[in-house]
Amino acid sequence: MVAAGATPFALSPSTPLARASRATLRTGCAARRRSRGALFLALAIAALPSVAAATVPVRVRILKGSRQGPPAVDAKLADVHGQLSRLAYQRWDEVGQQQFQMDWNKPVSMGIPDGSTLELTLVSGQKDTVTFQVRVPQKKTNSRLTISKEQRIVHQVTDEKNGEAYFATIRPWP
Repeated sequence: MVAAGATPFALSPSTPLARASRATLRTGCAARRRSRGALFLALAIAALPSVAAATVPVRVRILKGSRQGPPAVDAKLADVHGQLSRLAYQRWDEVGQQQFQMDWNKPVSMGIPDGSTLELTLVSGQKDTVTFQVRVPQKKTNSRLTISKEQRIVHQVTDEKNGEAYFATIRPWP
């Protein structure tokens, strides 16, 4: 009589049929794991070109914040007024603006009125989020900023001098 769930005959672990059966099970599982891994790799590679090949439109503005003069915010800065009002400067003017179609790992440059240069490099990204490297070589500053699609960052790019400092607002997908 055969117990429930048992095979009607038992294979000795040393019989050729048992060894072949175990080998088939091992190679079958390994083959499924390999093909599943290859499928995931192919899907990941297929997703990369859509993110990596596309350029990202970016709007960069240079702002001058001042502690002197009457409180005022340039009308062109209405979209960042809330962010600016939290900073210690009372007067804000837009002094430069550029739009870029940024490629991955290729820096773009923009002049700052104090004579230095803002360098912006798109270093990584996901679906709706990108990370920039922000440098001002003359000031020896280097930052990484991660920004989502609906967000803009106000980032100080120069030290304060005589109550004034320069800031950059960076907005991907403006």
